[in-house]
Amino acid sequence: MTGKFIPATGLGNCHLQTVFGRLHRPSPWINTSYRWYETPDGDCLAMHYPRPLVDDPDLPLVLILHGLEGSVASPYVQGLMQSLLERHFQVAVMHFRGCGGIPNRLPRAYHSGDSEDPRWMVEQLRGQLPSTPILVVGYSLGGNVLLKMLGEDGSCSPVVAAVAVSSPMDLHACSRRINTGLSKLYQRHLLGCLRLTLKQKAEDPCIAAAMPDVDDVTYFVNFRRFDNIFTAPLHGFRDVDDYYTRASSKGLLKEIRVPTMIINAIDDPFVCPSAIPAQNEVSAMVSLEISARGGHVGFVGGTVWNPYYWLEQKIPTFLDSALGRNRYR
Repeated sequence: MTGKFIPATGLGNCHLQTVFGRLHRPSPWINTSYRWYETPDGDCLAMHYPRPLVDDPDLPLVLILHGLEGSVASPYVQGLMQSLLERHFQVAVMHFRGCGGIPNRLPRAYHSGDSEDPRWMVEQLRGQLPSTPILVVGYSLGGNVLLKMLGEDGSCSPVVAAVAVSSPMDLHACSRRINTGLSKLYQRHLLGCLRLTLKQKAEDPCIAAAMPDVDDVTYFVNFRRFDNIFTAPLHGFRDVDDYYTRASSKGLLKEIRVPTMIINAIDDPFVCPSAIPAQNEVSAMVSLEISARGGHVGFVGGTVWNPYYWLEQKIPTFLDSALGRNRYR
């Protein structure tokens, strides 16, 4: 199951791959506790974990970064947590600011290049668990954030190993991709979720005064317009082009100095094929696992009646290998 990905019989289509796991598996099924971390700028980040964290070099910790408007309840996060726990990893899931149904305190929220928050969280975890190896897995937006962080940190990164899945590494190209064909349906859904999140934040009059008008539906017609009106100004970028250029991770992949696997599908309805790097565009520490099919955070194998989730075997196997652990403990 951990070789090359083969799509499930009956699920060869990229859209079926993308939506099947979200519909097939009711979520959540793993209960978690959580802790709030106070950030240096006066905001807060939530960390969820299925078991209390312990400082143990034989129990590596995997920090999971979810995708756009995701959370610990997302089926892909739940499935990976289950697989990692079975392989004797500890697990923590960081909610980006404002995710998980609880608004954050500041007008700013999170974005595709927000490497500062996970970097700060890794530092907090290292302080709590100084003897425990820390590994990171990022999905979609969280994958781009992770790769950007690793490239920026280079040989100074405290992360032992990492995996990025279905990452939009070139935001210019991916914004065009999701604004074409059936991909527009995902764009509409995600922008609808973002609008609801922002409307909830805007119930605080102090925050609403610093934000554009969330009731103006023309701001939510596509990601490029949304990012120009909301994401860029709220997070210190000049405009959408400045944001997409500075937040894209692709140009930093040659600077990564820790064992890292990038998993992407060429048929991903969110990610333009041109955003996926070639081997000469990444460092020697980066392994590329690129398949023709798999959709966006899909990678469902087996059959419709007996599916298995390839990522949930591939990711722990790579992390075990990076740690020199060759078998289940």
